[in-house]
Amino acid sequence: MQGTMDILSQDIRKLKGIGEKKACLLRNLNIETIGDAICFYPRGYENWELAKPLSAAIQGQTESFVVCFKNSAEIKKISNRIKIIKRTIYDKTSMAACIWFNQAFRTSLYKSNNLYFVRGKVDIKYGELQILNPIVEEYSSERHEGTKILPIYSLTEGLTQNDLRNLHFEALKAVKGNIRDEFDIGLINRYNLADKEFALFNIHYPESSVHLEQARNRLVFEELLALRLALCLIRKNNKEKYKGIVFDTTYDNYDSFISSLPYELTQAQLKVIYEVQGDLKSGIVMNRLLQGDVGSGKTVIAAFAIFCSFMNGYQSAIMVPTEILAKQHFDSFTAFFRSTDLRIGFLSGSLSKNAGNDIKDKLARGEIHLLVGTHAIIQEDVIFKQLALVVTDEQHRFGVRQRVLLQEKGLNPHVLVMSATPIPRTISLMVYGDLDISVIDQLPPGRKAVKSYHVPQSMRDRVYEFVHKQVSEGSQAYIVCPVIENSDSRDSKSAVEIFTTLKGGKFSNISMGLLHGKMTSAEKDNVMRMFIAKKYMILVSTTVIEVGVNVPNASVMVIENADRFGLAQLHQLRGRVGRGSNQSYCMLIADTKTEGALERMKIMIKYNDGFAIAEMDLKLRGSGDFLGTRQHGLPEFKIASLVNDVNIIRNVQSATEWILDDPYRHSMLIKTVEHQFEKNLTNTILN
Repeated sequence: MQGTMDILSQDIRKLKGIGEKKACLLRNLNIETIGDAICFYPRGYENWELAKPLSAAIQGQTESFVVCFKNSAEIKKISNRIKIIKRTIYDKTSMAACIWFNQAFRTSLYKSNNLYFVRGKVDIKYGELQILNPIVEEYSSERHEGTKILPIYSLTEGLTQNDLRNLHFEALKAVKGNIRDEFDIGLINRYNLADKEFALFNIHYPESSVHLEQARNRLVFEELLALRLALCLIRKNNKEKYKGIVFDTTYDNYDSFISSLPYELTQAQLKVIYEVQGDLKSGIVMNRLLQGDVGSGKTVIAAFAIFCSFMNGYQSAIMVPTEILAKQHFDSFTAFFRSTDLRIGFLSGSLSKNAGNDIKDKLARGEIHLLVGTHAIIQEDVIFKQLALVVTDEQHRFGVRQRVLLQEKGLNPHVLVMSATPIPRTISLMVYGDLDISVIDQLPPGRKAVKSYHVPQSMRDRVYEFVHKQVSEGSQAYIVCPVIENSDSRDSKSAVEIFTTLKGGKFSNISMGLLHGKMTSAEKDNVMRMFIAKKYMILVSTTVIEVGVNVPNASVMVIENADRFGLAQLHQLRGRVGRGSNQSYCMLIADTKTEGALERMKIMIKYNDGFAIAEMDLKLRGSGDFLGTRQHGLPEFKIASLVNDVNIIRNVQSATEWILDDPYRHSMLIKTVEHQFEKNLTNTILN
């Protein structure tokens, strides 16, 4: 008996009906081996009921029959473009005609007196029973007896559903009796799982809807378990392999630092500080993801870790995706450490060569204890004397390689990654399984929830009257637009157009600024400085302010064409206001022409909690872009869904802990997972 791996690794041309031409087409679907074919799962299913006699056909229904073809064929030309092909079929009860359009090859395709399975829509015209555009397959008792749930596969040009069904039928025959199951009987029984061979056969050709559900449950469980287990193994391996710099965290200065803050920390912040403190003194490299909603106070956690690094004689670095955000952090940390000797440097692509070289020289000599910057800090000539802590903000905006380059500037530095994009806990445990996760789920005391309203385009003038009133009373306002200039064919107001119209009209007596991505860094910085200093009371902007500076006096956010934005982006934009003591407002101007857009507006009005919105966002648009798995470095799922398989995810988390509690018992499964993810996860988050 051949081993499972031997059969699965065989070329698909070993299968009946797969020649060089079809093999070439299948490569477009990344199917080259029998194993690839087996794991190319259906994207859906259709029910084929029991074949019936022709005499029992019902007009208007799509039905199945087992018939023979007569030799005679008829081609009728309707126009230069349309030809009708007609072939007669019969069984013991009646006769009918199969009708196709522009498929002349059907005239000689089917042999007379052979049995064929025919399925199509029934019609009766001029007293004649017709089957319109039917599917025709050579009859097989194995495939066509009884009710069938047939797979529907993703296709590529040149291949049909019948081609893929035949491929899988032959592939399953080739592996029957040779499927090795990495799950032992204990795991299968504990989580009520089907065995591997049953699952593979019933995911492609399910004997019933119950069997299909059992098969999918097993394969989803297996796929998610492999990922979760791999990430946990990486995490465990790195904790054993990479010794972290031990920080002394007993100094009274830490308490003094926290006491010196102009506000009281929330219980959630204190809990996270305790977790970070534990990492830094453990002797194991910290790899912690800090999640918190917009304005929840993540920066102070980073400041605490940076202060620990400084007190122990080491340097820190914080990398952020935009220069505006980098400036904000530079100003924030300058304020945090004003009463200490901690020296801060700033590095971005917009600095002059002399200024940049000066920062780099001081950094290499150890005269700068904290470097704040953009991607510029991962340049080759940026050298630290003793880098012990790396912080990345808005981590989902960085690729894996960028984080690697920053970490390589130190010797196993501690790592803190921060994200203001909340992800539901069950999902973050799967995607960030190799990181310890901390969550700040409280907003600072006294922070008022932003009041949000959905307003149709026809009421825009009333919105601007409200903005005028708020600004007249001393507040500042943002007006956000989805495009820079009026060059988009879709119905949307551009930032330039709105700025020009309002500046010359309703807000002619109010100072206004314009901000968009085509401006230089210096121009953008100047506009933001003017806005912070209240030289501008209204800022018209594109989404460049999505992760912009903190302006506590800004209390009104107007989002033009809000239906053009996703939930996560709308929530991020709304987070630009509500940072001061005054009541803040978010006006969503949109004529919602789709159910999806209307649903997003309803969610924004109902929820202020970023984690609740994240749950809704996940359900509405799936996990792909939401999680940024490509940037994370993770493989794409073949069958699992992080949106729809939450219950299975919970079981997978439990199973992972159970397996790692007794790795020797599950050694075959662990070895399989290590082999499967060896290439995919060698250089993910920790590297």
